[in-house]
Amino acid sequence: MRKWLMTGLLACVLTSNVGCLIPLYSGDPARRARELIFTSEDLNAILDEWERIWFLDQPSHLKPFVTHGGVI
Repeated sequence: MRKWLMTGLLACVLTSNVGCLIPLYSGDPARRARELIFTSEDLNAILDEWERIWFLDQPSHLKPFVTHGGVI
């Protein structure tokens, strides 16, 4: 029983320090920079898509200046 417990504890410690099994980005610095740029552009596109879905990108029908509305 102690052997299984020590093996499980060792497995937990090793897996928490190893990182991801499959790396997300390339090891080549130039290629990794290009992948990071593409990822950041995708994140910007998500915000644009969110505004389009909720109709937040529609033009404003408000006047660009404030009118008093009263008698001057």
